[in-house]
Amino acid sequence: MSAPMRDARAFEPDRSALRHIVHKTRGHRGSGPIARLMSPSDLGEVLKPFVFLDLFDMEAAGLRTMMAGMPLHPHSGIATVTVLTEGRMRYDDPENGSGTIGYGGVEWMRAGAGVWHGGEMLVDDVPRLQGFQLWLALPPAVENGTPVSRYVESKDMPRVGPAHVVIGRHENAQSPVPAPDGLNYLLVTLRPGERWTYQPPAGHTVAWLALAKGALSTDSDRVDAGEMAIFEPGNTRIRLEATGSADAVFVLGSAVPHPFPLHLGHYSVHTNATALAAGERRIAELKRQLDAAGDRRTASGTIPVFR
Repeated sequence: MSAPMRDARAFEPDRSALRHIVHKTRGHRGSGPIARLMSPSDLGEVLKPFVFLDLFDMEAAGLRTMMAGMPLHPHSGIATVTVLTEGRMRYDDPENGSGTIGYGGVEWMRAGAGVWHGGEMLVDDVPRLQGFQLWLALPPAVENGTPVSRYVESKDMPRVGPAHVVIGRHENAQSPVPAPDGLNYLLVTLRPGERWTYQPPAGHTVAWLALAKGALSTDSDRVDAGEMAIFEPGNTRIRLEATGSADAVFVLGSAVPHPFPLHLGHYSVHTNATALAAGERRIAELKRQLDAAGDRRTASGTIPVFR
């Protein structure tokens, strides 16, 4: 059950050494394998530039069937970030080569002015797939800019202790993902009983985590698998310990607050109505081009991002 939500924008941070959790949620789950932990119309307003988070978890065979029937869909004004906590997916892109994304790797897509996607990765030969998809609200300089796709495999992702640095800079490690400045996104596994402390960079007053597996204790609360926890604003360190008998596998985000309002379309998030209208016009134009392009499926079966 979710704890009562306090408005993190108005919350006065505790000046002690403790970093308190002000809200926990399991989000919304329909009949399928996806839990919607955050949307732009709810917690995204509090945690922007982090505006959307899904936790997906299902047998790979079922996911293959679901993805086969999933139509391509558009985005603009955001970046999407997909990481896996279990299993692997394959990519095959004329501009980015081919390879495999597993734990510690990432699919990054900056939609910018507009893209259509939905088939750029395929489930590998694994029994189960679990992971997170995150949306980031982009700043005005790039929200209608040129789209960019990147696939970074685990071997190329920097690591500091138990944390893969998916986005941003943590201690002396810089992610290769071309993300906007002012935000970090880490994928972390702690063994049972292992402790870890995260010190957010200066100005990163937004902070949260979402737990895929295991259990964590913090300075003020416990977080269980399937939960997202939001920390009070501030730069105080976050101290975590894996409890129980299983590894704790989670993502953690921190950022400088996004100072712009969220203007929402069906698949888009922009900083103002003019930028949103431009993104939706571009999406419509791309759809006409996509229809004219016909079957773009590669020999391996992937459908590259259309931009």
